[in-house]
Amino acid sequence: MWYIAGTLPDRDVGLCTAAARAPAQVRDGMLHLADGMAIPVQRGTAALAATAILACEALGFEPPRLLLAGDTGSGAGSRALYAWLTEHVTALAPEGLTFHYLFPDVDWHNRVLMAMQALQPAPVLVADAGFMYVAKMSGYADAYDLFTPDIGEMAFLADEKAPHPFYTRGFLLAEEDDIPALLARAQTHGNCPANLIIKGRADHIVCEGHLMATVAEPSEPAMECIGGTGDLVTGLVTALQAGKVPLCRACLAAARLARLLARHCAPDPGTQVGQLLVQLPQVLHSHAQEILKPDR
Repeated sequence: MWYIAGTLPDRDVGLCTAAARAPAQVRDGMLHLADGMAIPVQRGTAALAATAILACEALGFEPPRLLLAGDTGSGAGSRALYAWLTEHVTALAPEGLTFHYLFPDVDWHNRVLMAMQALQPAPVLVADAGFMYVAKMSGYADAYDLFTPDIGEMAFLADEKAPHPFYTRGFLLAEEDDIPALLARAQTHGNCPANLIIKGRADHIVCEGHLMATVAEPSEPAMECIGGTGDLVTGLVTALQAGKVPLCRACLAAARLARLLARHCAPDPGTQVGQLLVQLPQVLHSHAQEILKPDR
C-alpha cells in the first residue's frame, strides 16, 4: 500500500488517520475522507492527494491511503502526525510514502525516517514541499528516493548553509540555465536524492544522479500562474509509483502527462487546479498507454 502524508491549512481539522484504513474519494471538487470530512481541492496536500486518487482510478491502480492533519503554522498538527507515523509505521508496512507539507521539525523527521529505514523491505520515499525542506535540513536528503522541487527549491537544496528556502543565498541563482550547476552542488553536499523532478517552464528529470530528460512541450504559460500545478505533478508520480511503474519512467511520464492535461484544458491564469483535475481521467485514458511504454 502507498500512503500520502501531509497537512491541511485548516485549524478545525484534527489528526485524520481513518483514511489510512479506507480510501478517500474525489467528487465535485472535494476530497472526501473516510470519516465523512470533505476538503476543498485547491492546492497543497489536498491537490496532490486528489490527483493521485483520480489517476489511480483511471489507470486501474490501487489508490494511496491518506495520513492527514490540520496545521495552520503552529506545528502542532504536524507533530501529532509525526508521532502517529513513528508509532504506527510498522503496522502500516508501506510500499512507499509521499510526504508533502509537514512543519519542518528535524528531531521528529529523524524519528520518522529511522522508523521507515527499520522496515524490511524499506519503503520508497518521495518528498515535496515542507517535508523536502526538513529532509535537507536534517542532513539525510540522500536517504530519499525522489524529490520534486521547483527551481527556487532547487537553489535551496544547492545551498549547503541555508536552513530554509527563505535563507537561500542570492548568488545561487534560481534560473533554468543554472540547473546543472545547482544539481551538481546539491549532489556534492548530499542535499538531494538520486532522482528528482525539477519543475519549471521546462521540467528536468534526474534519474540515478544524471539529467535524463527535459520536458518542455506542450507548453501552456498560464500553468505558471495556477497554484497547485506542482502538486499535480507530484500526485501523478505518486499514482504511477503506487501502480509499480519504475521510478525513472514514472517521473518522465508524470511530467509529460501534466503538460498534456494543460494542453487539453487550455487554462487561463484564473483557472483553479480543481478544474484541471476534472479532465484528468480523460487525458489519462487517451495518453497513458503511449506515455508508459517501457521503451520510453
